[in-house]
Amino acid sequence: MTEYEKLDDFPLTPITTTPSSANKTGGWRTLRPIIDEKKCIKCYMCWKFCPDVAIDIVEGKPVINYDYCKGCGICAHECPVNCIEMEKEAI
Repeated sequence: MTEYEKLDDFPLTPITTTPSSANKTGGWRTLRPIIDEKKCIKCYMCWKFCPDVAIDIVEGKPVINYDYCKGCGICAHECPVNCIEMEKEAI
């Protein structure tokens, strides 16, 4: 048994003093996720699994914030109805 019983018990271990919201990382992207709103069932799995917190829920719908999306494709992989397509980023 560890001294940490719950996730909230773990100490914070910051890597940087700058919040990630200050670093717009979308310029790294080569693929862009596109959500087909007609197919989306609003399960929010994309939002839950996005490692960059680049998906917002706006008026009940997931919306990609391309300023922060790195194009990793995790959202498309986790979508149970395949409503997210990864498209090549326009240059």
